[in-house]
Amino acid sequence: MKTNVLAVLLAAASISGCAASAPMPLAEDAEQEVAETERAFATTMANRDHEAFASFIADDAIFFSGPDPLRGKQSVVDAWAPFFAGPDAPFSWEPALVEVLESGTLALSSGPVRDASGKTIAEFTSIWRREAPGTWRIVFDKGNNVCDCAAGQRNR
Repeated sequence: MKTNVLAVLLAAASISGCAASAPMPLAEDAEQEVAETERAFATTMANRDHEAFASFIADDAIFFSGPDPLRGKQSVVDAWAPFFAGPDAPFSWEPALVEVLESGTLALSSGPVRDASGKTIAEFTSIWRREAPGTWRIVFDKGNNVCDCAAGQRNR
């Protein structure tokens, strides 16, 4: 009796937990998904919802903030708590660029950070990891101050 090798391999993969996971979204769909996730992440600041903010952070996240990186979700959540303390958000951000690996597992988002008056004060770059279909968590985050080049020209 002949055994269908493909059927045996598929059954073995299924039993061992190696069965194919949910299909990865197409690049355009994934970019949209990450952009929406980044906007929802930013909305946590506007809504003053520190608990929701924490839900977007991966357990092994690294945020570059100050002289030493913040390592791990709890460090990030604790360090960002003061930003959620007052009634008004001290800053806001939004994605201007989103790129997703062809595999659909990692993405980069970047864009402006604005102070409470709307002035651009920095730019952020975040790396997101797809942890499940429709679920992205931030694993790396880094902000950079924006150079006021016009002010530098005036001071020459």
